[in-house]
Amino acid sequence: MRWSNQAWTNIAPLYDHIIAMPFIQELKAGTLPLKKFQFYMQQDARYLEHFGRVLAYIGSKSTENDQAIQFFDFGKNALIVEKALHETYFKQFKVVDAHEDSAIQPICHHYIHFLKSTAAFEPIEVAVAAVLPCFWIYKEVGDYIVAKAQPNNPYQAWIDTYSGEDFAEGVKKAIAFADKMAENSTEDIRIQMWQAFEKASQLEYQFWDAAYHTIRWKE
Repeated sequence: MRWSNQAWTNIAPLYDHIIAMPFIQELKAGTLPLKKFQFYMQQDARYLEHFGRVLAYIGSKSTENDQAIQFFDFGKNALIVEKALHETYFKQFKVVDAHEDSAIQPICHHYIHFLKSTAAFEPIEVAVAAVLPCFWIYKEVGDYIVAKAQPNNPYQAWIDTYSGEDFAEGVKKAIAFADKMAENSTEDIRIQMWQAFEKASQLEYQFWDAAYHTIRWKE
């Protein structure tokens, strides 16, 4: 069994919880309150700024040029999406600019620093496993929502961002890199990869849950 197959099997129950959670179900139905979506967009924009840099850092640690180039492209694309949020979706959904109105809130902060510390202090194989859920789970959730979305969904434009062929191709490449690295690694490293993949998957759940409940720092 490929490393990625086992990784997904490990988090399959969590994925079922993700697609059943109120944020996803209401987003699919188009009934998610706008304020919850605005909070989510603010935090997602802040997350993508740092996620793009983590991906570029992984590229700088890659010993194979093809992998390095691809992770540099992943990082660039994350920053392009962040730019698109501001230029298109922030205006469409009347989101106040994240830099002016919203600090990085607790779950976003934890997720960012988990990825940064993993990329900085763990083997590159573990870092690749840690960033994979942001690709893979988003793709699966996007496909699920597109297949089930109600007509005239007010969030359709944003949904389409994560359900296109270009995004799907990037996900396939990221999974392939993880599988190749796992195949050429030790059992101990593969276990660490699964653990990082699971933790990041849990943080994906927490990110959406925090958006639904607008979890902020206590003042």
